[in-house]
Amino acid sequence: MDLKKSTPLLIGAALLALTASASALAVKPFTADYTASYMGLQGAGQMRIEPAGSNRWKYTMSIRSNVAQLVQSTTFEDKGGEFRPLSGTDSSLLLIKKSNKTASYDWAKGEARWSGDVKAERAGPVKLQDGDLDAMLVNLAVARDAAAGKPMNYRMVDDGRVKRMTYTVSGKETIEIGGRQREATKVTHTDGNKQYLAWVVDGLPVPARILQRKDGKDQIDLKIKSLN
Repeated sequence: MDLKKSTPLLIGAALLALTASASALAVKPFTADYTASYMGLQGAGQMRIEPAGSNRWKYTMSIRSNVAQLVQSTTFEDKGGEFRPLSGTDSSLLLIKKSNKTASYDWAKGEARWSGDVKAERAGPVKLQDGDLDAMLVNLAVARDAAAGKPMNYRMVDDGRVKRMTYTVSGKETIEIGGRQREATKVTHTDGNKQYLAWVVDGLPVPARILQRKDGKDQIDLKIKSLN
């Protein structure tokens, strides 16, 4: 099983600092810890953003359980609130199966390429367009736009392919964060038999919860524990 293919939303798990009103946008360094459930097995998740110089940031997500480990990172530019991927890494271990991939987004040439444990047809090049995001940055954009009440339509260039992705608001729910009840906006994206859901709480820089389902069954569930 390819853990990355089964977790496009997680890879993309979301780490963007916003004001409570979302009227101003600013990426800030922080670390978020999550409880994680993968196929019913319990584990731990962590997401963080750290500066990489010159309006560049490194966004890293890791998930660890007894049977799986996943570490992914994206280095990106913040261009006035627009995210531009520059490079990425993807390392996964599922039982004894290992996978390591790298991504390169060359905006001067206008193309993206992938290397490592990738199929020939997924190596690229893929032509880039202004506004393109990778899978991880899609989630940053979802968190930003859901909080601001903006449309959530994206062109994702990741894993050697291009996908159009649209997220919709599916309601408001009350969730518990650190012993407190908070109102969250629930957003959903459906892709065939897969469904990706995120709960965005006003004033929080990350989704309070991320859930992936396949064939109506929960596959991955992340719930925030702390944010520093």
